[in-house]
Amino acid sequence: MQKRKLGNGGLEVSAIGLGCMGLSFGYGPATEKAAGIQLIRAAYEQGVTFFDTAECYGPFVNEELVGEAVAPFRDHVVIASKFGFQDGDTKKPTDSRPENIRAVADASLKRLKTDRIDLFYQHRVDPNVPIEDVAGTVKDLIREGKVKHFGLSEAGELSIRRAHAVQPVAALQSEYSLWWREPEHKVLPTLEELGIGFVPFSPLGKGFLTGAIDADTTFDATDFRNLVPRFSEENRKANAGLVEVLGRLADSKGATRAQIALAWLLAQKPWIVPIPGTTKLHRLQENVGAAALELSADDLSAIEAALRPIEVAGDRYPAQWQQRVDR
Repeated sequence: MQKRKLGNGGLEVSAIGLGCMGLSFGYGPATEKAAGIQLIRAAYEQGVTFFDTAECYGPFVNEELVGEAVAPFRDHVVIASKFGFQDGDTKKPTDSRPENIRAVADASLKRLKTDRIDLFYQHRVDPNVPIEDVAGTVKDLIREGKVKHFGLSEAGELSIRRAHAVQPVAALQSEYSLWWREPEHKVLPTLEELGIGFVPFSPLGKGFLTGAIDADTTFDATDFRNLVPRFSEENRKANAGLVEVLGRLADSKGATRAQIALAWLLAQKPWIVPIPGTTKLHRLQENVGAAALELSADDLSAIEAALRPIEVAGDRYPAQWQQRVDR
């Protein structure tokens, strides 16, 4: 698989990474450990060298899974993890106090069975801790060799600039896809100006853009999509037109909807690296295949024209979650 660079600090990763959250957290019951290890190792065999986790995925168990899975080839991959919630619990307040950042780094290193975290993100901007203090703490961890690169997640333009002035930010991780394009307004221009890479999470719209989800789909009781307005039955029905258009485009290219959605992201900027997640080997193969799909300028124009009349229905987050993003 082709490689891409995130930021100006030399962090090189596969053009498509693997978001590991769903193996342990968020989308229903956790995947059996052996199957999770098998999937992560299969991703590496297919050229994936960028694996995304966080202390709060589980919490904690996802880092343990990733650490065990990549152990045989640890020096050939990039591990990204995150800090920023009290007790590693997304239901609790944010906590980016310097002492907590340090505690999380040390605990994550143990769970990951490694001596460094290649990319350490602040999971959400903490309104109670100056972003300069956060960046300064990670700068110290980099100086100590525990962390290699600094990242932010779902941060707004001002926070990005303030953090970057203290410690260069290698990458911003935020939601971006054909059905959530908000980053194009202010975030992407800021990243381009500052030389920061972009890592879109949910690049397949939390599964919706694959075409596998419709108005009749039911989710496990523990699946967080039950709480997401965009995934209400009414909004799934309203958003079906987007999936239909993607299907026609995919058929014309001999590809799948997921591959078109990922190839579109890759075509936006050479420093964009999406991290689709999956628990299924055949979906992993499908996603990885998108790296070989090149969309021409005409293809991109056709996608824009086809999608322009479509207005996506439903908020991407419940109101209480939205308060934690774009600060």
